[in-house]
Order: sequence, then structure tokens, then C-alpha cells
Amino acid sequence: MSLLNVYPLYDLEPVRGEDVYIYDKIGDRYLDFYGGHAVISIGHTHPDYVMTMKAQMDKLMFYSNSIVNPLQHQVAETLLQVSDLKTGYELFMINSGAEAIENAVKFASFVNGRKRFITLKKGFHGRTAAAIALTDGMKHRTSFQPDFTHTMVDINDSESIKTELEKGDVCAVLLEPIQGIGGIHICSDEYLQNVRQYCNSTGTLFIADEIQCGFGRSGKFFAFQYAGVLPDIITMAKGMGNGFPVGGVMIREGLMNVEYGMAGTTFGGNHLACTAVLSVLNVLEEGQLIHHAKEMGDYLIKNLKSLPGVKEVRGKGLMIGIQMDFPVSSWRKDLVLEHKVFTGSSSDPDIIRLLPPLTIKKIHCDYLIEAMEKSLVNQQV
Repeated sequence: MSLLNVYPLYDLEPVRGEDVYIYDKIGDRYLDFYGGHAVISIGHTHPDYVMTMKAQMDKLMFYSNSIVNPLQHQVAETLLQVSDLKTGYELFMINSGAEAIENAVKFASFVNGRKRFITLKKGFHGRTAAAIALTDGMKHRTSFQPDFTHTMVDINDSESIKTELEKGDVCAVLLEPIQGIGGIHICSDEYLQNVRQYCNSTGTLFIADEIQCGFGRSGKFFAFQYAGVLPDIITMAKGMGNGFPVGGVMIREGLMNVEYGMAGTTFGGNHLACTAVLSVLNVLEEGQLIHHAKEMGDYLIKNLKSLPGVKEVRGKGLMIGIQMDFPVSSWRKDLVLEHKVFTGSSSDPDIIRLLPPLTIKKIHCDYLIEAMEKSLVNQQV
């Protein structure tokens, strides 16, 4: 049986990871400035993570959600503590970012019964039915569509979103505080504050998609915290499990009257998934990695601006987009094959994304910048 060919692949096979490096089957070492789509938050095979995961595997890896699982309660309590949120949320654990979006829009519809959503242009929310319908610029859309409508507006255009919400039929605003695949475009603090205010005054829910920018990547635990706002629903995944598939939805406490059957999951919040999340939260806190991410991000952004061909460097923490004045595909390929550095692409062909493990250090940042400078010699800039 062959595999469904859904991704273009580099001809290399990683077999081992250690902190910010991965090693291929012939022993070559690669500096990972992409983190596998921002998934590797605390470094490849972090020793504490490996130890706790092995210990849990020796006890119990899985059982259904029809029994008591104290680890889920530990995740909820620790998440609230490490994220420094000052108000209560309820947690629903699932397996991926797309699942988080699907459940978030469903929960929102349970609250106010409305059927229209507002999303942002260049936003990305996933490839499942509801998620893809709410994502901008998706080339491949299915003829099957969920039973809702949606309107896309420009990022940071407060007047447009105010106009739409005042029509009184919008269920929820769904946005990434920092757009990932769209090319690292940042919602301003004022804009997020306006969104919160307009949602409050129109009975609309505010859903923050923190799947890529959450769990410390932005230099705050959640990127929306820069604006001092509190969403009604928060979606999470990627860096949440440091490679173990896990996602989550946080719903403002008391927002929804829950009835059995409204939501469910077979694998979500299993014992091994909870252990992965608890380990990530522990390492983030003990290693002060969120503050470290901000420091390293500031250092990178400052120094990347001097590269030839750079039009703009955007980002917060270790979520950075480099806007070049040429398509970056061949540059990224050269960085991987000749300089052994992984970087990320974007829906904009002129943007490279940097999403490294939060354990990255200045020596690694300097190596990246040097490799980029050398590689640019071979590009038409």
C-alpha cells in the first residue's frame, strides 16, 4: 500500500533529536528553527519530558473518558497557574488543533444560537470541515460545507469588525492574535481590545486561536495577553505536547450550560497526553522559557533586519516572519541542504517563518544569521 501524497518532501530522514538539533540517518546534524510547525516547545527529547513519559508508560497509557482521570484535573489546574490567567476557564482536551477549532465553533453556537462567524483575511484555522470553511485562501475546499456562514475582514481594521458585529447576527469572532501560516501578521493590542469591547456589546463570542502562538511562543503564555484581554474561548495544540498529539479548548467558566453528549472524545486527555502537557508546563515554568523566548526573539528580530533583501521582520518572541523582496523557496532549500538549518514557509511566497524550540540560545541565533547571510550570496537579491 502506498501513502497518500499530501506533502512535498525534502529527501532526508531524521532519526534522532536533541534539544534544538535533529540528526538524519547518515548522521548529519540540522539546527531546527522550525520546530516541526511550532510543535517542539521545550526541545527535542528533553530529559525531564522523556523521563516522565516513560514513567507514565510503565503505569498506564490510555483508558476511556468514562472513568476518573486525575491527570486531566492536574492539567487544568497547572495550565491556569502557569498561564497566569486571573479568571476561571473550563478545559476540554482533544487531540489536535483542527479538533480544537471544530469544538470551539460548536461550543460558540451552543451559547448564542447564531450562525455567522467573523474571521480575518490571511487567517488559518485547519483543514477539517468547519476549520477549512473559516480559513482564508484555501485552494482545496470540499463541496461539503457546515451549516453556517462567515465573513472575512482585514486584520487590525476595527471599523469593519464593528460594522459587522452591530448587525447582531454574528456568533463569534475567530482570530489568531499572531497569524502563523499567513505570514506572522500581528493583531495590535488596541485592535484586540476593540474586538473584546464590540463582542461584549453585541452578545458575540471572542475565540482566540492560540494553536500556533500559544504555550509561551510569543513571549507571553498566550499572545492575547499582550493586549490584556480575556477571550471567551481559547484553542490550543502544537507546542502543548512537545510532539505528542494533544489539543485543548478552554471555555470561560459558566459560559455554556453543558449537557452530556454535547462533546466527546475517545483519545483526548488520555493519560499519556496529560503527562506530556504537564511536563511541558513544568519545563516552561522551571526553565523560565517564556521570558527566554521573548529575549531570544528580540535578539533575532533586531539582527535579522540587517540581512540583504529584507523588507520587514515581524514577530513576538520566537514566532518570527522575515519578509523578503524575492520568493524564498530556493533560499529555504539551500538553508536545509547546504547549511543544515530548518526554517518554515508561509502562504506568502516571500516570507520565511522561524518557530524554533523555546530553548534556543544566542549561539544558535548567531549561527542562523550567519548561515542566512552565506546562503543569500547564492540568491538573486
